[in-house]
Amino acid sequence: MQKGIRRGHIRMTPEPPLPPRKRRRKKRKTGLQRLFRFVVLLFVIILVYGGYVLYEAYDASQSLYYALERGEKSELRENTVKIADDPVSILILGVEEYATEGQNGRTDTIMLVTLNPYTKSMKMISIPRDTRIEIVGKDREDKINHAHAFGGTEMAIETVEKFLNVPIDYFIKINFEGFIDIVDEIGGITVDVPFDFSENTTKKGEKAYFKKGPMHLTGEEALAYARMRKQDPRGDFGRNDRQKQVLKASIDQALTMTTLFKVDKIADHIGDNIQTNLKPMEILALQKKYATIDTSTIDNLTIDGSDHYENGVYYFIPNEMSVDSLQIRLRVHLNLD
Repeated sequence: MQKGIRRGHIRMTPEPPLPPRKRRRKKRKTGLQRLFRFVVLLFVIILVYGGYVLYEAYDASQSLYYALERGEKSELRENTVKIADDPVSILILGVEEYATEGQNGRTDTIMLVTLNPYTKSMKMISIPRDTRIEIVGKDREDKINHAHAFGGTEMAIETVEKFLNVPIDYFIKINFEGFIDIVDEIGGITVDVPFDFSENTTKKGEKAYFKKGPMHLTGEEALAYARMRKQDPRGDFGRNDRQKQVLKASIDQALTMTTLFKVDKIADHIGDNIQTNLKPMEILALQKKYATIDTSTIDNLTIDGSDHYENGVYYFIPNEMSVDSLQIRLRVHLNLD
């Protein structure tokens, strides 16, 4: 019988012990292998979840797509724009539809954003809701926030286009009730309150109270903060600044990792409360192109004008020279002639 072998099993001659240096090297190698396997596993989990997030975002964006009757191109454009390659404009409409039972409500917020991919810059202008201008399709002057009530999204877009002499490439329409849910889902937003005030919420008999300085807001509070006007010494202009502040804070919060891991819950609130003519792939291209933009560098534009009362009704009358100047700045930013 050969040495080292017994009946019924094989007996292996034990290996000689490793020298201390080799033993440490083998232990280190085993540790690195475990670390490598952990990193690979983590990467796979992130990749799978990333695919899930992408699917949820894509699925949600499909549910909110709304095609305009005019088609994909504004009449003020010669060619259709590509969101990742061309300067574009986006009209943001905040609509009160809960008071009209889902019918065309008045636009409480009218905000135009222009984006330039070459300079990675953004301009933003809020149009006071009481601005008196010609309503396209009605052939008469009225408050700009009536355009949506008269003719829906199409009339609101055409009215803003004529007022600012720039094409509106895309629009995003937000129902304020949905805004509350979305802000709550992203964990609220933080704003810098300019002064102490209180404002009614959408819940009957309840008020939201605001103290000067940094303050974290829930959805109800954020909506009340953005809508308050009567207590602001600057009226519509003060409210416009607060609306821009809320929009910036929402963008910043939406891009955090904490929020990205809630995309499935956020998606539940999007389809019923937001409409846009941005297609799913355009939304992804927009996010990819401008995700790194610093909201503190956004150029905020304002419209100069005067207050006017007629038969007891308040109007804001825009200054023609101010409007002309704004038109030029917006057209330059959009690389228009």
